[in-house]
Order: sequence, then structure tokens, then C-alpha cells
Amino acid sequence: MPQLQWRVEDAGNTLYLTFDDGPIPEVTPWVLDILAKWNAKATFFCVGENIIKHPEIFEQLKSEGHSIGSHTHNHLSGWSSSNRDYLRNVTQAATLANSSLFRPPYGRITPMQVRLLKNRYKIVMWDVLSGDFDPAIEPQDCLDNVIRNTRSGSIIVFHDSIKARKNLEYALPKILEHFCTKGYVFSSLKNSITEQENAAVHAVTTMQISSMAKL
Repeated sequence: MPQLQWRVEDAGNTLYLTFDDGPIPEVTPWVLDILAKWNAKATFFCVGENIIKHPEIFEQLKSEGHSIGSHTHNHLSGWSSSNRDYLRNVTQAATLANSSLFRPPYGRITPMQVRLLKNRYKIVMWDVLSGDFDPAIEPQDCLDNVIRNTRSGSIIVFHDSIKARKNLEYALPKILEHFCTKGYVFSSLKNSITEQENAAVHAVTTMQISSMAKL
């Protein structure tokens, strides 16, 4: 789908780390410490429920200069949700995150859902999936996978989640060291929405959800 962003074109020596599913106290603060050690910025695609549960960590993400995206309110799959329910869930999380950046959980989003969301959000996918969440993948394989497939402008997916913790804690420091020593820079994706624009988007989307309910 051309409306989805898979990598950043003409990025030179810049790479884009992204983290899905947080924030949570068991993993996210550790990620922030590792990123700070290498002066690396990243983008965190946050689940709305976790923003509510851990507001202090959410504020830390912002205060340390990282970008925020939303990842639905309940980690909802677009493939198994009605368009109305999905749009409502996406809007709820995006309002909390105050962000125009959105990543669909599992990468599962239908063409119709893309059409409904594309004018309000930048839908960010990836070109390098670390596989850190998969218990069948060994930590070294996770590391090798990222190093082998990363190129200029790559959008790399990790997860600040309990399930991914073992592979993440092994691979992330080594990936930062590997690419930083080669002259690469880790930057965040830019959220282009202001608080006022976010409120306007929320209002328009609420009206659209209401009209869908009448169909």
C-alpha cells in the first residue's frame, strides 16, 4: 500500500529505531538508559492503556527527546475488528499520545482502514523486523537479523515488552554499538501534529465514527 511508510528515503547515514507496546516499568526505562548512552533518539509507538497506567514513563519518553506514536488503545488487530471499532480505538490512543504517527499492531490493517486513517495519521510500518518478540528466536539470531537487513533510512522494530525482553536486552546495545561506530546516527520520526490539530482530528474522527454507527 503506497500510503504506508516502510523506510525513510534519502536518509544518508540516519537509521530509525522504533519500539512498540510500551511504556512499561520493567523494560522501557532500561531502553531509555541504553539509548542515552549512545545519544540515540527513537520513536515509541505506545499502547493507550499503558500510557494511562504509566504516565510518568510516558512523560520521560517525551522529556528525553524521543518521538511518540500510537499503537491503538488495546493492541487491536485491524484484521479482526470492525472499521468503526478500529477507528475508535486508534483515535482513543492517538489522543492520549497527541501524535499523528500510528503503527497498526501486528502490522495488520485492512485497505479500508488505511483509507479511513491516511489523511489524519502517518501510518508507519518497517523494513527491518527484529523478531525480538518471538521466543523461538535466539538473541544472537535477533542481532544478526537486524545487522544483516539494516540499510540507510531503515525503520527498525523492537518491542519494549516483557515478551521481547531477553532478545531486546542482548541485541539492542550491540546494534547501537555496531552502527554508531560505523558512523550512523539514530534519529526519531517526526510527529507533525500540534495539540490544537490533535483536538480537531479527534472531533472530526468522532463525527465519522458516529456517522458509521448510523449505517
